[in-house]
Amino acid sequence: MSKNNFILQAKGITKNFESHTSKGTTANDRIKTLLSALAGNYSKSDRDFTALQDISLSIKQGDCVGIIGLNGAGKSTLLQIIAGTLLPTSGTVQVDGKVAALLELGSGFNPEFTGKENIYLNASVLGLEQIEIDQRYESITRFADIGNFIDSPVRTYSTGMIVRLGFSIVAHVDADLLIVDEALAVGDANFQSKCFRFLESLKDKGKTLLFVSHDLNSV
Repeated sequence: MSKNNFILQAKGITKNFESHTSKGTTANDRIKTLLSALAGNYSKSDRDFTALQDISLSIKQGDCVGIIGLNGAGKSTLLQIIAGTLLPTSGTVQVDGKVAALLELGSGFNPEFTGKENIYLNASVLGLEQIEIDQRYESITRFADIGNFIDSPVRTYSTGMIVRLGFSIVAHVDADLLIVDEALAVGDANFQSKCFRFLESLKDKGKTLLFVSHDLNSV
């Protein structure tokens, strides 16, 4: 951990999403537009969108931070940049420690893999060795509480089951910074309560939480 005790420092984060116009409607026109784009001779659309502009924040180890806002406010974009799954147009992000993120529903899951196979796939991507996954597998499945579906392809899961499994995996990575982006909103009340109790236990252990929601009460 850095001497200033900041686990996260983001400075001047800006993210632009670009789109390009195509003036033609025929096949030939579209081909010409494509060739022009490949040659670099395209013009920016006035619909180009700035999702984030000059955002800076610092979070200390052990902080529990909630972000709330309307759709399109840039919350998820900011979290993806912090998690490293999206690059900023400009600005820097420094994270001092291991990050685990539950962002988009089912992100990182292979729908053709079973729940068990996705546990090993996702946990390894999040930095766990196979022996560590073996040791935590029973606890992960118990927390997810999806029964025999653990041996079924994820494509057969309900949205609630996907959330249960996704949250359970990131919860057992033992990350220094845990990011949760609104995914709990689709879980049932009992599972949400279970997750919040778990988040409280992480907070008591001095872990850092970054939580996004539309619901002020949840934050």
